[in-house]
Amino acid sequence: MSPHIKISPSLLAADFAHLADSITAIEEAGADEIHFDVMDGNFVPNITIGIPVLEAIRPLTKLPIDVHMMVVEPARYAREFAVAGGDIFTIHAEACDDLEASLCDTRAAGMIGGVSLKPDTPASAIQPILPLIERVLVMTVEPGFGGQPFMPEMLRKITELRDMARTAGTDLEIAVDGGIKVDTAGEAINAGATTLVSGTGVFNFPGGMKTGIEAIRNAGS
Repeated sequence: MSPHIKISPSLLAADFAHLADSITAIEEAGADEIHFDVMDGNFVPNITIGIPVLEAIRPLTKLPIDVHMMVVEPARYAREFAVAGGDIFTIHAEACDDLEASLCDTRAAGMIGGVSLKPDTPASAIQPILPLIERVLVMTVEPGFGGQPFMPEMLRKITELRDMARTAGTDLEIAVDGGIKVDTAGEAINAGATTLVSGTGVFNFPGGMKTGIEAIRNAGS
């Protein structure tokens, strides 16, 4: 039996005027978690949402919330985001002076630790601390803005991370974020992805969110 592919709709593509309705809709449509993008205007050239929004949406859903920190030295805020309701804290390897210490701070705050890699960052960047990482997020676009096209040259990195984890005997969850739609999801799944982050691919799917989630999840079949 093929493993269950998790779908994590990105709130960047939601209707912010009716955010509560959007969250209810994706949960009812079969999403596995919620992707919550935090950008600081420094690590990436955009500014998005933060702790007050997370506090507001946490009571609205039972789904795990993955806080994707596109922020310089993100572990400074680990405890605050944990208290606000974050379940997964995904930090960029490029944004941390001491990635190992940042992951330790994340775990101490009570969240699952994830590491995200920008397109130019090789898979080997996390190999020395692979046993500390429960989840890796491969960016298949340059982080900072939604709606960018998928970068197929990142498929090799997904497979490399899968193989690294197998060799190390580590149960690594491999999430992929950027340009994920029905026509790109299959390639990511076949390369080794276990979780797919999709914004417009879910929220703007012509047949509705439920159909979109099912189509993306089953694209690798």
